[in-house]
Amino acid sequence: MEITSPRTDTSTDADTEDKDGRMYNINCYLQTLRRLAQNREAARKSRLRKKAYVQQLESSRMKLTQLEQELQRARQQGMFISSSGDQSQAIAGNGALTFDAEYARWLEEHNRRVNELRGAVNSHAGDTELRIILDGVVAHYDDIFRIKADAAKSDVFHILSGMWKTPAERCFLWLGGFRSSELLKLLINQLEPLTEQQVLAINNLQQSSQQAEDALSQGMDALQQSLAETLAGSLAPSGSSGNVANYMGQMAMSMGKIGTLEGFIRQADNLRQQTLQQMHRILTTRQSARAVLAINDYFSRLRALSSLWFGDMNMVGKNLALRDDEMIYIFGRVLLFTVKVSKQKFKLRRGVKWNHLNVVVVILIVPMTNL
Repeated sequence: MEITSPRTDTSTDADTEDKDGRMYNINCYLQTLRRLAQNREAARKSRLRKKAYVQQLESSRMKLTQLEQELQRARQQGMFISSSGDQSQAIAGNGALTFDAEYARWLEEHNRRVNELRGAVNSHAGDTELRIILDGVVAHYDDIFRIKADAAKSDVFHILSGMWKTPAERCFLWLGGFRSSELLKLLINQLEPLTEQQVLAINNLQQSSQQAEDALSQGMDALQQSLAETLAGSLAPSGSSGNVANYMGQMAMSMGKIGTLEGFIRQADNLRQQTLQQMHRILTTRQSARAVLAINDYFSRLRALSSLWFGDMNMVGKNLALRDDEMIYIFGRVLLFTVKVSKQKFKLRRGVKWNHLNVVVVILIVPMTNL
């Protein structure tokens, strides 16, 4: 017969309760450690977020300061224009002023090279000599694309707005330069006779250039819309710290979008450069020389148009490289036109300047071969 001691049962129950108590305490301790570790990790992440936010605010403040300076330069560029009309001079940053000076030097050297090419064409120089001069002119075109790329890094608005161009040139400006497709349309009529293969190749080049231009234009439209939406989101009433932080964040996003403008300028210039190179591959040496001369004459007449609009005939002679007898011829055509206007009894508004009528001289320059 087995005898169970009550004292033994009580001792076993007490040991079990002590063990359960110790396990409970250990679990509570482990949970506390986990919570403390989680709290420390959350605090560390919070400090990192605050540090990143402060850095973002400081970066946004610096970008806003830079944007205000860019806007100030843009306002000044719109107010101060050279009286000659040949170059829009502005009180701008060092980057814009440096580019303007480099562009002026480039244009002077370009005119010298083109005059040398014109002399070789008129004197019926051999293809070898003509090719050497032509390659020099084409290589010189590459220099202006490099200069523009460097300038866009410091002042993209100056390049995009075309303040370094004359007013007439700015009317036809597209992403800081000319449209390759439009230039090809003008050239195809100036380079006759062309073979069927050349005509087909130029048409294909014109279409591909047009498609690339359309894609870049759509990208610019999307960028402008996105930028407008971002700026419109910051029009909420200011005052609280939350609104200020939101405003700073939106302005930082806007600055990032503006930074992509440099990429558009670079892609547009690459398109222009590649189009010129492909055009020279399609044409013969003499046709390429005539194309370069036609392009130069086109832009020279645009610059002359600006000078005529501002009544500066001296700059007309400089842009078109005219002799004295040719200048006299132009003055005669202007006088003849004004006489015809008076005979037809056009009623001009009071205050209209007569030099505005000089614009027609650009059309009248064509028959100067009668001199």
